[in-house]
Order: sequence, then C-alpha cells, then structure tokens
Amino acid sequence: MVEAALIQQCADPALKPAIAEQFIERAGSEDPLTVTVRSGNRVVLVPKATNSKEALALIRDNLGRNTVRVGITQYPAGLGILEAGALKPDLVDSCANIRMGTALFGKVYRVVAKWYGNPTDKDVLPQVFDDAIIAWQTGYFEGAAVFRTQDPGEEKRAEPQPARLDAADTQAGLPENEAETAVPAEAAAADANKAGIRIDLSGIGGRP
Repeated sequence: MVEAALIQQCADPALKPAIAEQFIERAGSEDPLTVTVRSGNRVVLVPKATNSKEALALIRDNLGRNTVRVGITQYPAGLGILEAGALKPDLVDSCANIRMGTALFGKVYRVVAKWYGNPTDKDVLPQVFDDAIIAWQTGYFEGAAVFRTQDPGEEKRAEPQPARLDAADTQAGLPENEAETAVPAEAAAADANKAGIRIDLSGIGGRP
C-alpha cells in the first residue's frame, strides 16, 4: 500500500487528500515502475520493469500501438506526447507520478461531478467517485474523452465577457441587437476580414 504521507506530500493540492488516497487505492499501483499495456479490452503481457530505464523502454515500445498506463496512479503515458522520444522519467518517479495523476484525476472527477449537477449530498458522492474511477480507467465518460475535455474549473475563466454598450447607445435606449449597427465605420473596416458583410455601410459618413 502506498504510504498516506507520500500521497499527502505529492498529491495535487486541489484534490482532497481522502479522495487522492481512495483514487490510488482503487485505480493505482503500489509499484512506481508498473507499466500496464492494453490492446482494446485485452491486457498485453509485458516483462516486469526493474528500473526506470526498463520501464521507459516498455512505454516507448508500446506507445502509439496500445494503451499504456504507468506508475502509482497508472497515468496515461501517451497523453500530450507526440513522439515516444519525448517521454520524461517523471512518469516513473513516485512523487511526480502522484502529482500528475492526482491533478488529472481531479479534472476527471470535476467533469463527472458537473454531469451530476455538482451534488453535495453524501449519498450521491460515492456514485460520482465510482463513475470518475471508471472514467479514469477507460478514458471516457458519457462518450467524451475525459483526459482532453476542458476542466470545468477553468470554464469560468475561459468564458468571453459580454460586449458592453457605450454611453450613447445606453442613453438612446437602443436594443442590444440594434446597437451593433452603431459601430464606427473605422472599426468595421478594421474587422472586415473577420466577418461577412451584413449591412450596407457605403452611405455612412457620406455628405449630402
């Protein structure tokens, strides 16, 4: 069993220690050199690595052809890796693997929790956790690839701010959709390559 002190020391601080411990107990491995290879639903037998060099070699040999999980958290080795040569020894380092794995699982947990409506009921939370574990093991939840799905915790920061009407439009009481036509001709021209022509602006600025 992985020591609780190591998990608390290395786990992502955004994930509660109790959840991090349960996650590793349910979905992880005690051996930081563990490399699990799957082809579809079938487990591919590979030699047991005795050092980090052998573990990384196993990952390189199977990456791109099979699903490869590695280390204490059984982190998806191919995530964000375009070439096998870009693999880092962090994958088989106990503390680094726990840090990366718990951070990624935290996102998976938030994705699942959002689908449930972010419940706080203690009777529902175990089901959220169970589904998050399954999503971690399969890489999917409700048809979505959870490792590449946007973190719900970042969505608020990513949302664009609504356009503000200027003082003249507000005072005139123009509806928001009509306010768009009040954009100065200079601004419209500057953005001509980005939007199609919807309104004839040829008469704007002309003199009688």
